[in-house]
Amino acid sequence: MIDNNKLERKIGLLQATAINMTDMVGIGPFVVLSVVVQIMNGPSFLYAWIAGAFLAFIDGMVWSQLGSTFPLAGGSYNFLKEGYGSKGGKIISFLFVWQTLIQAPLVIASAAIGFSQYFCYIFPLSSIESKMMSGSIVLLIVILLYRKIEDIGKISVFLWVGVLVTMAWIIGGGLFHGNFITPIAHINEGLIFNQAFVTAIGFASVKTMYSYLGYYNVCQLGGEIIDPQKNIPRSMFISIGGIAVLYLLMNISVASVLPIEAIKNSKFVVSLFVETLSGPTYATIATLLILWVAFASVFSATLGYSRVPYAAAVDGAFFKSFAKLHPTKNFPYISLLVLGGVAFVFSLLFKLKDVITAILAMRILVQFIGQAIGLMLLVKRKGIGMFAWKMPLYPLPAIIAIVLWAFIFYSTEAKFMISSIIIISLGLIAYYVKRIWD
Repeated sequence: MIDNNKLERKIGLLQATAINMTDMVGIGPFVVLSVVVQIMNGPSFLYAWIAGAFLAFIDGMVWSQLGSTFPLAGGSYNFLKEGYGSKGGKIISFLFVWQTLIQAPLVIASAAIGFSQYFCYIFPLSSIESKMMSGSIVLLIVILLYRKIEDIGKISVFLWVGVLVTMAWIIGGGLFHGNFITPIAHINEGLIFNQAFVTAIGFASVKTMYSYLGYYNVCQLGGEIIDPQKNIPRSMFISIGGIAVLYLLMNISVASVLPIEAIKNSKFVVSLFVETLSGPTYATIATLLILWVAFASVFSATLGYSRVPYAAAVDGAFFKSFAKLHPTKNFPYISLLVLGGVAFVFSLLFKLKDVITAILAMRILVQFIGQAIGLMLLVKRKGIGMFAWKMPLYPLPAIIAIVLWAFIFYSTEAKFMISSIIIISLGLIAYYVKRIWD
């Protein structure tokens, strides 16, 4: 079992919530807003954001029950190991860490790519220049994270303030200058509940769920959270509730000012929104704030993911080099450098649209569905009484989460589902190679 004494519990509820929310917002809602409208093709696009919030809330119960009971660095690594027991736990937790070496850099790279994409509103970049900028963002984040956890907590709160200011400006703009109630009044316009609508919701929810991901980041830092039995569930539900409200208000605000067609056809929809209300100067300022949000997201995501390979390595279940802590700053620097390095390469190679879908497809089977099943297996073996926090109406939320994640996985398209299975297969090979090597 991981030794918590090597990591210090210095992150309180405020900092934990800030880390979660900055990870959740990021560049996601700004770059997928127009894509979601394109997929839903009308004012019913708000339902995709509601669906994403519902799944995040339901799945947050699974994370809360596990995170409050096993508040250790690495999050899902520990949850999967405990859930599947001595036989299956080692291999499925290894698969999660294996996937983390790929999907975590994809998450980091997606925010960096989105940063460079939105920067083009202020100063158009060539393809090569855009890639150079996204790579530079990843490198800067690694440099900022190369320090003690208490300093990182302070930086997270500072970045979080920028996130809240940005969202408040966008929401306030529509509230005071647009016809704010119009998108809500017309949400069902032209809506027919049939197979086509369900299919569209599935495809659109792939994008909205990308924007909600990060509500569980606090679990990756479980070994550094103060009073984790209370603060882990609280920070998650505050984050999910707060971000869901902000996303819905932001989408309503934008749709109350811009026509649906303008939203569908714009790569910089929020900048266009501010430009329509206040002119190009204020649009540039708003774009700079969006870039702040994107930067904050890369910072928070990289912080949380760097603890996962470290936790597994300390536990003897992953490659030993990842278990090293910095001799003076006391953080897993090898894990940080490896994930940062891979993210740097990904930021130069991939397009944002494919990265967003790949992130979800790669994580759903092992992490989200696997984790919910693991929770139910653990309850069956040890009883519900062992958990520090218990979800209401257990096991119904866990079952609903499994069904909805399976639907999202199906909606990611065949090439991404196949890629996910290939990554899992390669992980199985790596697991047995490690066993032979050890």
